[in-house]
Amino acid sequence: MTPPTSRPERPFAPSCERNRDPILGVLHDVFGDRSAVLEIGSGTGQHAVHFAAAMPWLRWQCSERAPHLPGITQWLDEAALPNTPPPIALDVATGPWPPARFDAAFTANTLHIMGWPEVEACFAGLDATLAADATLVVYGPFNCDGRYTSDSNREFDAWLEARDPRSGIRDLEAVDALAQAIGFQREATIEMPAHNLSVVWHRGSRAGS
Repeated sequence: MTPPTSRPERPFAPSCERNRDPILGVLHDVFGDRSAVLEIGSGTGQHAVHFAAAMPWLRWQCSERAPHLPGITQWLDEAALPNTPPPIALDVATGPWPPARFDAAFTANTLHIMGWPEVEACFAGLDATLAADATLVVYGPFNCDGRYTSDSNREFDAWLEARDPRSGIRDLEAVDALAQAIGFQREATIEMPAHNLSVVWHRGSRAGS
């Protein structure tokens, strides 16, 4: 008799457990009037199940590069939430971007992992995928006015460059310019634990209010 095949353990990122509640505090406010969120770079899927459970009015669409989808699916299947459809394969550089229009997007700790051309491609893809009145939230480390915001971010940036010279902590002003180029205005820059930021943009009539 062939023994049953054991299922691999779910992927787990300790950082997701540490930052999920501070991020949720931001998202609960800015996504209160949203209905469908596209998460770019869902990673393990931990954020998705935590946020979707706490905000049941949102349809939370995970996306990631194809090799990560099985792990995300494990988290979604175990949580069995009604507002988390199956994750979709998405490489921001090559697509395919989903044809559906979302009124919100969220991404955490991704821009410093991508090369800058991929960051540019990400915003170009969001332009076509997000609705005219969409809200965008990006969480992670940023440089401000061309300077590191902490010694730990300086050390982290050096580690990133040693690992992959194309990666690195992004200047907030450069990312803001990409957002403005697709019609978004920055509404809030919120300091988070561990020298991270949550940056909130909106496009449409609410922007600048």
